[in-house]
Amino acid sequence: MKSFAFTRDGEHPAVLLLDESLSGPEFDRPSIAPPRDDGVLLDEYSRTIVSAADRVGPAVVNIDIKQRLDSRRGPREVGGSGSGFVIAPDGFILTNSHVVHDANQIAVSLPDGGEYPAQLVGDDPDTDLAVIRIDAPHLAHVRLADSESLRVGQVVIAIGNPLGFQASVTAGVISALGRSMHAQSGRLIDNIIQTDAALNPGNSGGPLVNSAGEVIGVNTAMIRPAQGICFAIASNTAKFVAGWLIRDGKIRRSYIGVAGQNVPLHRRIVRLYNLPLETGVLVVSVEKDSPAQRAGLREGDLIIAFNEQPIGSIHELHKMLMGEQIGVEAKLLIIRHTEKLVLAITPAESPSR
Repeated sequence: MKSFAFTRDGEHPAVLLLDESLSGPEFDRPSIAPPRDDGVLLDEYSRTIVSAADRVGPAVVNIDIKQRLDSRRGPREVGGSGSGFVIAPDGFILTNSHVVHDANQIAVSLPDGGEYPAQLVGDDPDTDLAVIRIDAPHLAHVRLADSESLRVGQVVIAIGNPLGFQASVTAGVISALGRSMHAQSGRLIDNIIQTDAALNPGNSGGPLVNSAGEVIGVNTAMIRPAQGICFAIASNTAKFVAGWLIRDGKIRRSYIGVAGQNVPLHRRIVRLYNLPLETGVLVVSVEKDSPAQRAGLREGDLIIAFNEQPIGSIHELHKMLMGEQIGVEAKLLIIRHTEKLVLAITPAESPSR
């Protein structure tokens, strides 16, 4: 059977062969290939995401909390949720402090549907990290990688429970390293990872994972008006904090008892003493009976070094005041008027929050 179609002027017929019995080199039709296995169609990028999600997903949990608040109408109970991930087979789970802080009740849901009550092991608002624990058998757990080896641009995967959608996976790249951000306590957190892997409320406390299926960060924040600007606490910070929380239930930090302000140093002072930094910490006030007062620190002094390490900001001073400094005498280098002085100071343990 033949069918003809003509052009508008009727002079040049175009033949459409509809009879499948016709054959020949000019009439052969390409055969339809049989469907291939989806596994063959996955490219290397897809296989990386799938492999990492398969490896880490079984260790990611959903955390529901209940918190009692006092109001004018009396006490009321509110709920919240977030994510976490198992870091040890005996039930230790790492999450964000803001997920479980001041919770009266914590419940954990596992990927297999199991639900368990959880106890707060330790909480550190200054790094927005917390450890909780459940008593459950055969728990999958993750490995925390070395975040110092990360590179901008490398592929990362975020796993969590955004807006109640459990076990959601998003992917992106590391946008920047070494960011700093303020915790809810007001203290600055170092070594923050910036990523464009999509995060939403409920992702908090979930893992940020590299292509090998190792955790490189704890997802903690996003900028609501922006798109693709999300943050995670580096795994090296998480390892340090989790170790202290599991051992002591808190992070011990030292303090000296001053309120300070970042200020530029006068050029003449910088040149006179050949200082490595052009900024320092101006002492605005000194707490009564504090280590600073006992050391002779005064309002108006400029702190420029602690234990021979240059100090250019309050943040850098905070970094030096860790638990190992508690009760240990240190040297505080200051500028008073135009005179450089060294004070002996013994930091005390920071009051618990």
